[in-house]
Amino acid sequence: MRNTFILVATLAVCGLNAQTKGLDKAYAEVEPKVVEWRRDIHQNPELSNREFKTAAKVAAHLESLGIEVQTGVAHTGVVGLLKGSKPGPVVALRADMDALPVTERNDLPFKSTVTGEFNGQEVGVMHACGHDTHVAILMGAAEVLSKNRDQLRGSVKFIFQPAEEGPPVGEEGGALLMVKEGVMDNPKVDAIFGLHINSQTPVGMIRYKSGGTMAAAQSFTIRVKGKQSHGSQPWSGVDPILISAKIIDGLQTIISRESNLTNEAAVITVGKITSGVRFNIIPESAEMIGTIRTLDYDMKDHINRRMKEMVADIARAYGGEASVEIRDATEITFNDPALVDQMLPTLQRVAGTNQVVSQKAVTGAEDFSYFQKKAPGFFFFLGGMTPGNQESFPHHTPDFMIDDSGLLLGVKALTELTLDYMNTGK
Repeated sequence: MRNTFILVATLAVCGLNAQTKGLDKAYAEVEPKVVEWRRDIHQNPELSNREFKTAAKVAAHLESLGIEVQTGVAHTGVVGLLKGSKPGPVVALRADMDALPVTERNDLPFKSTVTGEFNGQEVGVMHACGHDTHVAILMGAAEVLSKNRDQLRGSVKFIFQPAEEGPPVGEEGGALLMVKEGVMDNPKVDAIFGLHINSQTPVGMIRYKSGGTMAAAQSFTIRVKGKQSHGSQPWSGVDPILISAKIIDGLQTIISRESNLTNEAAVITVGKITSGVRFNIIPESAEMIGTIRTLDYDMKDHINRRMKEMVADIARAYGGEASVEIRDATEITFNDPALVDQMLPTLQRVAGTNQVVSQKAVTGAEDFSYFQKKAPGFFFFLGGMTPGNQESFPHHTPDFMIDDSGLLLGVKALTELTLDYMNTGK
């Protein structure tokens, strides 16, 4: 692995900066297009596995650039392949396309008024997590790179992914399905880069973390079986609600007493309990559902094993029975440390050294992690908050808002990472 000084010096000798690459003009020309694409996609959002118009827009753009295009990947995904003028590694760049079942409350000229169906209910649809910006940024990077393919020492695979927020009930989708369908093969990807806009990070800033940066997300269902009885005679039954309370209390000791939290954070949350039908009946059963978030694979394995042991043992101690089913939603978004060290100077050059900041891991989850299981990956956060803004709204809320002035940095980052990796990579 090269140290930062040597790598920066190598880049300088190779002339790898925007001016000598001749990309300043290309960036200036593409910026208004990126803003226009983003606003159009924002105004016309589509839910997971239903990104038909977005996919068509992306495919038409890539085809207009002379990029090989494959559609219908993982239902609505689009994959473009740009072959450079010289042989070299395959770099993948990824953007997610889906919106959320959220009704927008902003007063923007391109505000979403779209409605759709989610789990059988009519809902508002909004890009409340910034995926519209991701699509537009990657479309912009595709345009810049396609017009400078003479600088490409290898190939670029553009992955426009559906259903990052999760496919509808009963369907497959997202990054996992794209991987199953071979998106990281033919040609095999050597490295993958992705970004996520952040409404609470100022425009112009990039945040990153080496190693585990976003959590593995798992969902769980705990089923408790007791013995029904009259509410006035609890001694004649086995109370599954009491057992559920003891289980919830016990699960938290796995985090507070068994997990090395100086290593990484971990979370067990019970989000819903269902049991009973009447005030004076102790029911026969109870069900709990929740989520587990982990940033370390050993901790994940330990927590999963202890939950299965503890749930059964606690129920047995109170005369009942219980089982737990744990399902994977995403893996740990793990930034390959060697790749981060190698490419960090690129981000520092593009954004400015003081504008690229290391951060703590977050317990949110990203299915970009499935791509990182197939190739070294680097996933980072791009500022989208107006500098000096005193109030920014979190992702997944009706008031979520992104400043368009932050989009060009995203285009530059993905473009320069691609070119620099091709010249200093494998």
